[in-house]
Amino acid sequence: MKKTPIYFVPGLAASPRIFENLELDPEKYTFHYLEWIRPLAVEEDIDNYACRLSDDITEENPVLIGVSFGGIMAQELAKFVNPKKVIIISSVKNQNELPKRFRFAKFTKIYRIFPTIVVENFEEYACFFLGKSLKKKAELYQKYLSVRSKKYLKWSIFNIIQWEQMKPVENIVHIHGSKDTVFPIKNIKNTIEVDGGTHIMILTKAKKISKIIDEVLTC
Repeated sequence: MKKTPIYFVPGLAASPRIFENLELDPEKYTFHYLEWIRPLAVEEDIDNYACRLSDDITEENPVLIGVSFGGIMAQELAKFVNPKKVIIISSVKNQNELPKRFRFAKFTKIYRIFPTIVVENFEEYACFFLGKSLKKKAELYQKYLSVRSKKYLKWSIFNIIQWEQMKPVENIVHIHGSKDTVFPIKNIKNTIEVDGGTHIMILTKAKKISKIIDEVLTC
């Protein structure tokens, strides 16, 4: 039986390590992990970036799985690689699913002053995370946020805010947590809801997500 190729797209500033807790059968799937490439400029449009990134996809009719901003990028990649299925996790399918604060940021252009220095130099700021809960989150971010160049961060924020997709791509499956505070589920339609899942549920509910992915790809 031919294995199904899966290409994983991590979230904003994240490395492919965010997928390390998934439990998918290597007898059924081959796994490929896309790395963020350097944008040509802060203003490079997402379509052009996706076209360049699609050069790293060599298998035909792959499954694309993206988390958060990686989910947006997976949908953009779908325009170039003819995927069998697009699965997005903790993400959005169109601009209407973005929360109001994102639309406000687009209108006011306040995103231009986002303090990227906090992500660029995370270790220096980690000491300001107080309390066990926040310290644990800080450790997670320190482990998984590996793409920290200022140009990339400004480019990614710009393209999330400016994303103009209105109609979801074909063959898309959306997995979303009921407690996602970045993209609140009240704005999300046509999704497989994960009870108690937060925006980082790819790390905390990987077993549940793995089961959903496998069911979607074998039905």
